[in-house]
Amino acid sequence: MPYLDHAATTPMRPEAIAAMSAQFGDVGNASSLHAAGRRARRVVEESRESIAALLGARPSDVVFTAGGTESDNLAVKGLYWSQVAKDPSRRRLLTSSIEHHALLDPLIWLAQDEGAEVVQAGVDRRGRLDLDALAEQIDLDSGSIAAISVMWANNEVGTVQPLEQVVSLAQRHGIPVHTDAVQAVGQLDVDFSASGVDAMSVSAHKLGGPTGIGAILLGREIEPVPLLHGGGQERDVRSGTLDVPAIVGFAAALDAASRDRIERNARVSALRGALIEGVRSQVPDVVLNGDERLDEAFRLPNNAHFSFPGCEGDALLLLLDAKGIECSTGSACSAGIAQPSHVLLAMGADAASARSSLRFSLGWTSTPEDVAAVVTAIGPAVERAQLAAGVGRQARS
Repeated sequence: MPYLDHAATTPMRPEAIAAMSAQFGDVGNASSLHAAGRRARRVVEESRESIAALLGARPSDVVFTAGGTESDNLAVKGLYWSQVAKDPSRRRLLTSSIEHHALLDPLIWLAQDEGAEVVQAGVDRRGRLDLDALAEQIDLDSGSIAAISVMWANNEVGTVQPLEQVVSLAQRHGIPVHTDAVQAVGQLDVDFSASGVDAMSVSAHKLGGPTGIGAILLGREIEPVPLLHGGGQERDVRSGTLDVPAIVGFAAALDAASRDRIERNARVSALRGALIEGVRSQVPDVVLNGDERLDEAFRLPNNAHFSFPGCEGDALLLLLDAKGIECSTGSACSAGIAQPSHVLLAMGADAASARSSLRFSLGWTSTPEDVAAVVTAIGPAVERAQLAAGVGRQARS
């Protein structure tokens, strides 16, 4: 079955499965002082060291969480609360208008319940952050800004963000920067220390590890207020018994993804190019969303995001699913909700176009046969979806 939804979750790497299987039979809480606990702690710390080395961080920077959503929540809430505690006037949070809901929703909560002022900088038609707009917001009153959060690469249209310039703008005023790097890690050259960001969210299941495990990387000087209180694990930032098998699987998957990244990106990018060409040949009026420059400096190598005029994305997805082809209408966390993509709206698309989109995302298991299946199926599926949408419009009129 052609699976083209790797941005939602990618199949587990054999290395991760093997590493986790070796741990399932062992007992031991990594916080215990006896021999079994010390063994578990050693496994955790060796995995932490491996993850840190692969991401350009110190082992002490790596704080394990349940995944990207928890990491994003811990970053923006924890940074906001810690900054307000130091200076109650620091209540502004700057971000982009195309962040994942795991980041946007906690920001909305902070605005509604905690007195935060959230400012979203716009993006251009490619989905790239408007740096001038961000700089203008910083210049308005830099002393009131608690933190800035801009994703490394967008999860829907794949556009890589100008993070280096964001960090440069923020550092002039001593403003901490968080980035959601969930989509970037495993595909791009992600170096935490070199990037200059203060906090970074990562999730294992996007790169071939298990679900339910991730990390937030925190610079030495960053001390967010914790969301969870209890045992004081993970620098007293994230209490809870550590999931040793999942942590080992995370480290093994990241190692495998890092070792084959260059070769895999070249192969997947070529498949993505064939997919774009094939879809365009079958649906001439299709619109490729995101940055048309397909180099990984501008766009994730596995991402092809289209709008199909006259179609409803959900209907088109189900028609392809009936043919055994699995893709997405956008962010997997909002799949099934009958709303236009906030990312496409921010990029200037109208509501109808934003509802007509599909995301095809490839990964380490993708093959030319997967692409060929999509190209074969897409034309008839679009015709049926357009017909169904036309009938629906007539019924409503």
